[in-house]
Amino acid sequence: MALNLDAVGKPIGPLTKDYTWKDAVLYALGVGAGFDELEYCFEQQLKVVPSFSIASVFEFLAEAALSSNANLAGILHGEQDILFHAPIPKEGTLTTEGAITHMYDKGADKGALVIAEADTYHSSGQKLFTSIFTLFSRKDGGFGGEPGPSETVEFPDREPDFEEKADPGKDQPLLYRLSGDVFQLHVDPEFAKASGFEMPIMHGLCTHGYACRAVIKNLFPGEPERMTRFRVRFSRTLYPGIPIVTQIWKLEDGKAVFRTLNAESGEVVIDGGIVEWLSKEELQRREGLGAINYDGRVAIVTGAGAGLGRAYALELARRGAKVVVNDLGGARDGSGSGSAAADEVVDEIKAQGGEAVANYDSVSTAEGGQAIVDTAVNAFGKVDIVINNAGILRDKTLVKMEPENWDAVMDVHLKGAYNVTRPAFVKMRENRYGRIVMTTSGAGLYGNFGQTNYSAAKTGLVGLMNTIRLEGEKHNIKVNTIAPVAATRLTEDVMPPDWFEKLKPEFVAPLVLYLSSEQCPVTGAIYNAGMGYFNRVEMLTGAGAVVGDGKTVPTPEAVASAMDGIKKIDGGEPYPNATAAFSPMLDAFSPKKAAPADAGGGLTVQDIFAGLADAFQADAAGGVDVVFQFDISGAAGGSWNVTIKDGTCQVAEGAHGSPTTTITMGDEDFVKMISGELNAMSAYTGGKLKIGGDLMKSQLIEKLFKF
Repeated sequence: MALNLDAVGKPIGPLTKDYTWKDAVLYALGVGAGFDELEYCFEQQLKVVPSFSIASVFEFLAEAALSSNANLAGILHGEQDILFHAPIPKEGTLTTEGAITHMYDKGADKGALVIAEADTYHSSGQKLFTSIFTLFSRKDGGFGGEPGPSETVEFPDREPDFEEKADPGKDQPLLYRLSGDVFQLHVDPEFAKASGFEMPIMHGLCTHGYACRAVIKNLFPGEPERMTRFRVRFSRTLYPGIPIVTQIWKLEDGKAVFRTLNAESGEVVIDGGIVEWLSKEELQRREGLGAINYDGRVAIVTGAGAGLGRAYALELARRGAKVVVNDLGGARDGSGSGSAAADEVVDEIKAQGGEAVANYDSVSTAEGGQAIVDTAVNAFGKVDIVINNAGILRDKTLVKMEPENWDAVMDVHLKGAYNVTRPAFVKMRENRYGRIVMTTSGAGLYGNFGQTNYSAAKTGLVGLMNTIRLEGEKHNIKVNTIAPVAATRLTEDVMPPDWFEKLKPEFVAPLVLYLSSEQCPVTGAIYNAGMGYFNRVEMLTGAGAVVGDGKTVPTPEAVASAMDGIKKIDGGEPYPNATAAFSPMLDAFSPKKAAPADAGGGLTVQDIFAGLADAFQADAAGGVDVVFQFDISGAAGGSWNVTIKDGTCQVAEGAHGSPTTTITMGDEDFVKMISGELNAMSAYTGGKLKIGGDLMKSQLIEKLFKF
């Protein structure tokens, strides 16, 4: 078995978990809370223990381990780092999505590290926490990868400032496991002995919860909402009923280090602990702003000297962002320049206590775009947010549209977004974080008389977004587009005065700020915005119609007769990429096979693999030497491997050590594909069928098996 290096960057999730106050209380009891910490146990004044976050992401952790293809016999949960963005509400639905971000090689005799990162959102839309998992895979080292960074936590050379003792009960794992971690090692004595332990052991994450309660009790008692980071390294196992002590050293206001010991032996069971928290004043400031803030973030807003850009820049700064205010200072048609517009907005930001710098470069050149990004990096060290807002107007009908006016508008709107976004994307990719907002228009989405240049540029921005979305996914870079309707210097003489007053830029800003935030879970979407009204725009593909037999070119007359079906958009679907958009065409010319006669409408995954040997076509297997691994997800799924060699077929349950090709699919889709209801190529292009390893060998399946 070898690590699946291709799993790095591939999305995991979204995975959802519903919970109520009872789940939060059950978790608290499982990690030792009681009457002395009633805030964790009484629903009328309930606060959720921050480490409850880990109980909500067990499924993600399992998915990461499986997709890494790590040898499960040697995998350990090595480290856990949690960054808290907001307190966890006492009930709701949690949605988690993320990816494996790195695989590090510590050497053939030392193993490997699999790093996965996930963001979790509440059903209110609020981003609650980011989990960073380090899985230690003892048997998977030596694959030739980078060794990765090494972080050492230094403890002060003095006695701990605080020590918190606790006495987990002998039955503690039985209670803790009800929060979701039901691995046999923590409950079954025979399984524990077979694994080399005297008896079932404590969950490391149960001890993790004890440590979390301990640091809160001693550093910011009764206020778990102040915690912003909780990081640990799991170092040794612990048996139930053995007392523990958590030692805490305060380093500075808002930061401490800690470790948890076996109180009987003195062995460290949790090491390298780091905890960070907010001051009461900072918590109050954030609560006053609301859940969304940009503390530590650096934003670039182009065309920010007035109108929409100014509104965005001011509100970003008010909520903690450091802002580059870019504005050429020219007229509506792009002529002229000056520093006054950008300088005035910077002065406004500084007057309200924020941080900002001005930039006067034009977005219309690559040099200007690079200079804007350089301004952010030189002033603030990085780039997290880009809002492409700069724009000009040169309206004329197509016949009167001179090339210079066409080019000028294209240079600012479409090329301008490219010129700024490209160098910013490089910086975002380095930091594995980015938020980009494009600005389209109703003219680009629907057309507007006399604006051929403007409409074309604005539509081009949607295409730019669509591909940046795909390229940014594995780097945690999200990009969205808005079509604002607002009173700005571009619209002041083309909009009725009464509408001009109602369409203040400030009414558009809330959506743009949300799309620019950590809390934003969406990418690749388009929204109309104005007067506080927002709706989504989607490009849909209709079901269409087949004209002819697919072998003979149809006539224009045949197309004309089929136009009613061709133009229908009822039941239209969006597609995630250009390849997936081909699937209706592929389906149309792939006749559906009848389900097997004995299926009775109830064909299952188990049935398919039980009958695989009978479906094998030995006469088509000459010279074939291949191992297919089938990983079928879902309640009716499982893992099977199929070895074809010397004209024989062997089917076995479980994972093969070195498969040639791996097929990953959901149980329902797999049954549909085998029974002929779902075209294999359509399933692949639509993302329902995933193929790892030797892609070309997967094409042998249809040749080797006839169902």
